[in-house]
Amino acid sequence: MPAAGAVADPPQPTASALPSPSGDFPALDDATAARLDRTVQDVLKKTGVPGAIVGISAPGKGEYTRAFGVADKTTGQPMASDFFSRIGSETKTFTVTAVLQLAQKGEVGLDNPIGTYVKGVPNGDKVTLRELAGMRSGLLSYTATQPFYKALTTDPKRHYAPQELLDYAFHAPKPVIFAPNTQFNYSNTNLILLGLVVEKVSGQPLSAYIRDQILRPAKMDHTSFPDDAAFPAPHAQGYTQQTASGKTEDATDWNPSWGWAAGAMISDLHDLRIWAKTLATGVFPDGTRMVSPEMQKQRLDTPPTSIPGAGYGLGIFDVQGWIGHNGSLPGYQSLTMYLPEQQATMVVLLNTDVPYGPQQEEPSTVFGQALTKVLTPEHVYNLPAAVQKDMTPPPTP
Repeated sequence: MPAAGAVADPPQPTASALPSPSGDFPALDDATAARLDRTVQDVLKKTGVPGAIVGISAPGKGEYTRAFGVADKTTGQPMASDFFSRIGSETKTFTVTAVLQLAQKGEVGLDNPIGTYVKGVPNGDKVTLRELAGMRSGLLSYTATQPFYKALTTDPKRHYAPQELLDYAFHAPKPVIFAPNTQFNYSNTNLILLGLVVEKVSGQPLSAYIRDQILRPAKMDHTSFPDDAAFPAPHAQGYTQQTASGKTEDATDWNPSWGWAAGAMISDLHDLRIWAKTLATGVFPDGTRMVSPEMQKQRLDTPPTSIPGAGYGLGIFDVQGWIGHNGSLPGYQSLTMYLPEQQATMVVLLNTDVPYGPQQEEPSTVFGQALTKVLTPEHVYNLPAAVQKDMTPPPTP
């Protein structure tokens, strides 16, 4: 078994000599790479995360690309930087982008009620698409219901239709937990509804729309929206404790259909580096607009959440200046962020979602915080677990 911290790709130590618009962002030279190596190795040891892929870059400062630890705890296969990974809630950024594209063409209205497009939604005559995208709908997340959690952990390879997911929330004793636009509450129900809007208005399956209108123009050839449990190789095994027994299990082949528009997509480091900047700027790599400047401005209007330093716009976080999203589903976590003033990109991919410590922190947050303490001490990424809670474990006996 190789030592944790096995290098996948070397840094570019000469990049610091190049012109740089990235302010005081450090050159990703050998000395910085060594600090980052030690940082990631320390977090791996502290959290017990089996393996991690880390990619950092900024104009004129070079690139840092590493794979650490193991992809398979049984065989000891090392992680590699070209592995595919399930990206969980980063899927939300694609679904909301699709809605924004339809809105700028006048095919949907962000301030139209969801009931215009989807029938049977509690408060459907009041909750708007904008409130759904901004996590301010007041609709209960289906993943916060015990019946859903029991169903998922009992049969994790089951396929779910979108309406089945909505039914868990809508049939709960309290499907509406607050009036629209009065609070922030992270709810996967919101994204299932937005996915249905995209399908109804575009006439395409959501996966096809995202492929045609987002992934292909962005040249993200390694990113996909599976309609089943398909998982391209190579990939790491993913480990979770969100199980019926509460013990750690291999969730690699679990069916992600339960996440659908909120969490089913797959990508890799290469593509997520592209997506970090594309999402934050609204511009495809070839310079054409993914969404209009006005629509991007609305997307990046990030009212504060209950956590200081963390705001949430339309399917996008702003955490201490870092813009993007994290992702988590059984077995995998991801983090894809962009710091505009530094033009810096940070991507982290992990093969576990097992929370860390008494605060039950997301492992991706622990990595993001540690890395940004080294790179951008004035912009330290920190997203407490309370802000984003995708799943509700069974009650303690």
